[in-house]
Amino acid sequence: MRIALLSYEYPPDTGFGGIGTYSYYQARALAKLGHEVHVFAGATTKGVADSEHDGVKVTRIKRESWLDRMLGDAKGMRAWWFQNRLTTAYNAYKILRREHDRKPFDFVEAPECGGDSIVSTSLLQVPTAVKFHSPARLIMNIYNVPKIDRELTAFAEQLGINQAEVLTSCSRFLADEVALRMHEPKPIHVVPNGIDVPMFDRDDGIDVYERFGLPRQKQLIFFANRMEERKGIHIVQAMVEQTLAQYPDIAFVFAGGDVFGYMEKRILPWVRDKGLQDRFFYLGKLSLPEVRACLKASSIFLIPSLWENCPYSCLEAMTAGRAIVSSDCGGMPELIADRRTGLLARNGDPASFVVALREMIEDPALRARCGAAARAEVEQRLTDTKIAQQSVDVFEGFRRDNPVATESSAQRTARAQGAAAAGGATAGEVAELKARLGALQNELTQLKGRREWRWGSALVKVATLGRGGRRG
Repeated sequence: MRIALLSYEYPPDTGFGGIGTYSYYQARALAKLGHEVHVFAGATTKGVADSEHDGVKVTRIKRESWLDRMLGDAKGMRAWWFQNRLTTAYNAYKILRREHDRKPFDFVEAPECGGDSIVSTSLLQVPTAVKFHSPARLIMNIYNVPKIDRELTAFAEQLGINQAEVLTSCSRFLADEVALRMHEPKPIHVVPNGIDVPMFDRDDGIDVYERFGLPRQKQLIFFANRMEERKGIHIVQAMVEQTLAQYPDIAFVFAGGDVFGYMEKRILPWVRDKGLQDRFFYLGKLSLPEVRACLKASSIFLIPSLWENCPYSCLEAMTAGRAIVSSDCGGMPELIADRRTGLLARNGDPASFVVALREMIEDPALRARCGAAARAEVEQRLTDTKIAQQSVDVFEGFRRDNPVATESSAQRTARAQGAAAAGGATAGEVAELKARLGALQNELTQLKGRREWRWGSALVKVATLGRGGRRG
């Protein structure tokens, strides 16, 4: 199959989080399986740039257009997320259309978060799968974002969801939440996130003790995530204080972007006041190889998140064979079986985490057993190629069950002519169909390249959130 991945997030330029990590693993795994893969991603510098890696073609786009000027009011109202989603989706569509015209794609995959596919699903005749990671309607209220930005962002994402032919989710929890709270009527296929185990196991030659000044003689409890409340950063102080007071041979290591200043303004001043600088380390935002090196040096991995789906922080800790202490939120029980592949603490309860950390610290056999079982779980069902094959199976299932929806115009004409030859239609009906197709093609040729190219039908979709004027 020829598959396009639309994802603003894509390492290294825009590898901000889990969606970028997923897209990177998914693209490479699809290429390993023999598929032709083209990624359309965001960029940090203006222009359009093509590159290739591991059999994957990548086109990065960053440019301003008439749409940016039109969305000036959205910027003025601090609707930054919404503005980013629309401009990203439009830029991706422009380049995707060029490549699709040159050689048609069989399928497009995009995340719901980011709304990367909202324009292409309106203006292109290609089946699209939207994968759920973290819908704005479910999580955006956690952030300090203006209400208008939350509502417009949720609207944009919903448009892409409604127009997609196929829906997938990285966890059963999230699929159920979307069906229940977002009232999604279409079936949602559960396809977890996957990880490239050999790449993770590679030794990048990073000595974290020397590079970051970590103590070699202490057991390290590692946290690697954004410093925000959704990731549980606001409840770690209590568990850190109690754990360090009881176990002098323990040190905590935190890594991740401090976008909201939580670490800088609240936790680090407390660390200095308590004189814990030799047992509490904040490393800032690290590269993926640095995160992996820290994981491999740690004894316990900590996940105190309030909301999670199928996070790569957990998948990487499982692949490293670490003992994991996680909250029981969201999709975590689908990854961590309590007391088999890790310990689950009560969501948002620091005391419950202290108890779980205490048990992991005091029981080396439990740490080893859970770490080994977690690694085995990844190898058995969560490798990148196994997950990519699950995605392909879903795509091919749609194509098999909906052959007309995946036909090109030339194929449709040939099918109609074949039906006529078999007596399914009269010669006059075939001639009329060919005339209509010819007239339509002439009209589309005249419109193509102009700004209003198919925007009439697109406006119908916007007005109905994609449920009206469906693509034929």
